[in-house]
Amino acid sequence: MTLQSMTGFAHKEGTAGSLQWTWELRSVNGRGLDIRIRVPAGFEQLEPDIKKALSDRFSRGNIQATLSVSRDEKRAEATVNQDVLDAVVDLAKQLQDSVDAEPPRIDGLLNIRGVLEFNEPQLDEETARLERSAVMDGLDEAIGAMAEMRKAEGTKIAEFISAQIDGIEAMAKKADSDPSTEPENIVARLSAQVKMLLDTGVELDEGRLHMEAAILASKADIREEIDRLFAHVDACRALVADGGVVGRRLDFLAQEFNRESNTICSKSNASSVTAVGLDLKVLIDQFREQIQNLE
Repeated sequence: MTLQSMTGFAHKEGTAGSLQWTWELRSVNGRGLDIRIRVPAGFEQLEPDIKKALSDRFSRGNIQATLSVSRDEKRAEATVNQDVLDAVVDLAKQLQDSVDAEPPRIDGLLNIRGVLEFNEPQLDEETARLERSAVMDGLDEAIGAMAEMRKAEGTKIAEFISAQIDGIEAMAKKADSDPSTEPENIVARLSAQVKMLLDTGVELDEGRLHMEAAILASKADIREEIDRLFAHVDACRALVADGGVVGRRLDFLAQEFNRESNTICSKSNASSVTAVGLDLKVLIDQFREQIQNLE
């Protein structure tokens, strides 16, 4: 299973009878899954199905789904409002004896407001069902297209972070092989510092100094941090190889990487190891920035 980015886009359009529909899907980074849906009037009943279709396919990301529709122009249906027409004709008959006027003509009657009505053709239930089905099929196509885009982006990110994981491992090996991290070198350096203090002539407790030096020697040992870095490197590689929804777990490991690099810098008593620790922090920041895009 490949890694998947949270960044994607899809545009699909089609027709169903007189209906033209267009789907536009956009996805960007998000802490969880946030789906926002915009549909035109008359399609509101599809919103639960739209949300389910998206949540079944994606686990993280801020997703905007927009449906636009239009229809081919159809001839409106003209109908006569019989009640209004009857009322007008009755009134005309009542006025015939008191008003010297010609009988009403058909064209005149039809021009009276409310007599003639124009109505848009109404969709039957079967046509409406077929249209909704076509729109949802189009959504499935759009979701598939956006998923492919997110996978393609995820593949590129996987290449970047794999290189960064290799770099972190190389830095850990460099710190591990630094002569200053050898226990005998740490002891020798601290022994020299103790001797220098004793040679000052100031009255000091030699036994206490050696005890403090032993404590400092144990604290200066970064073997444990190096081992944890190697373990985190192996865990990251396994997650990248397995693929799927691993963004949050990789983010946790990035925090652990950062914790170990901070400890290495604080324990370091050699400029060469401090430099490695700082380079590690830069590489880890780059690693973490990349994985923020992963689902």
